[in-house]
Amino acid sequence: MTTTITDAAAALRAGETTSVELVEQAIAVADATDAEVGSFLARFVDSSLAAAAAADEALARGAEVGPLHGIPLGIKDIITTVEAPSTAQSLILDPAWSHGDAVVVSRLREAGGIIMGKTTTMEFAIGIPDASKPFPIPRNPWNTDRWAGGSSSGSGSALATGAVLGALGTDTGGSIRIPAAFCGITGLMQTFGRVPKSGCVPLGYSLDHIGPMARSARDCALLLGVLAGHDPSDASSLDVPVPDYLAALTGDLTGLRIGIDRLSRIGGAGEDPGLPAVFDAAIAVLAAQGAEIVEIELPYYDEMTAADMVIMASEALAYHLPDLQTRWLDYFAGTRAMVGSGAFYSAADYVQAQRVRRVGQKALAAVFDEVDLLVTPTSGAGAISFADLDTLIEGAGRGVFGPIYTPYWDTVGNPVLAAPMGFTTGGLPLSLQIAGRPFDEATVLRAGDAYQQATSWHLQTPELATQAVPA
Repeated sequence: MTTTITDAAAALRAGETTSVELVEQAIAVADATDAEVGSFLARFVDSSLAAAAAADEALARGAEVGPLHGIPLGIKDIITTVEAPSTAQSLILDPAWSHGDAVVVSRLREAGGIIMGKTTTMEFAIGIPDASKPFPIPRNPWNTDRWAGGSSSGSGSALATGAVLGALGTDTGGSIRIPAAFCGITGLMQTFGRVPKSGCVPLGYSLDHIGPMARSARDCALLLGVLAGHDPSDASSLDVPVPDYLAALTGDLTGLRIGIDRLSRIGGAGEDPGLPAVFDAAIAVLAAQGAEIVEIELPYYDEMTAADMVIMASEALAYHLPDLQTRWLDYFAGTRAMVGSGAFYSAADYVQAQRVRRVGQKALAAVFDEVDLLVTPTSGAGAISFADLDTLIEGAGRGVFGPIYTPYWDTVGNPVLAAPMGFTTGGLPLSLQIAGRPFDEATVLRAGDAYQQATSWHLQTPELATQAVPA
């Protein structure tokens, strides 16, 4: 099942399929692929089938239905649901912490979404896999010797295989956009404060986002329209108007000025040799859709990336310190290394990182006085191999993350979409990042959708997924 939410919703309303059929097919795909790729930590087979049957009954009697009516969805396992406790894929989290639906999950259900299960993550949405712990290893459906990306790993791989049609991820340093890039799907990190985070295990209080992941920008627009909006349960949730994102998808970029930064000065030798041609081809498509293209350089790139690491580690340590002191070995090795690094930053370092953050935001705003959107690669290379991830545990090999260009945007808080744009020389997905002004997700999604109307990279599926589709 490698369709989009948009197409599935249209087929449901036209009587060409049913929610039960969509859910049964999603279950069959997960049955065929999950043992190999590790997309799910928990699956809700019985409740999802019951919800699908109820959705079909409502549609048959002409009830008013929501935009996600009958659509199979996945929820990252740091976001609470009524079906099962959230574990944050950790031995640490007390199950009593998790109760009821998070605000975003309630909104998905109210819109008619069917919750298929809890998707895998990196422990507490940080770090890398640890085979010594009793949790699935999230593998990439394009090449199972490689990582699905983190930390919204299972949401990315489940979408690539067709085990869900939409999913929730979270993003603090790139955790929506990295698995989107590595798995060849589309993911949106919206403006900080646009979507409420209550019911989500925190990582970096001033950096965390919950956002949509799907096959297309149009699907992300539909999902964001459901998820966005103020809720008083989250102190960082902002009370700002929510536009009609779908209405913004005109398929035309005439009048937009797009700044591009290839970031090759950052990725260096770590970039895939096929990236320049793939990126240039993507930019040519945007130009053909009417956009004016100009070369820019993101201001304070190194400083914003460093600030993200300092702020994330410091805020994560504030949350985890008591457990780290008493249950050190129960944490994943990668989590210990990354969260523990916060102990080496002083309060002055944290304050300085926040001050630097404001400088970067101001400088970036000046760039957006000259352009409407900014475009870069999401990552300079394809999915990281597990062999290279192992070098991180050994204290070497940090350079494997060098060509990943996501943390900058968490620091500044602007909305940014990751969308497939082709493949590496080794056949792994490559991805485009489209960033906009704060709260201008509509223009970001407009560009992503226009690009996808002219290309089909977002509809490409790995062989593993094709083999798993029921006859």
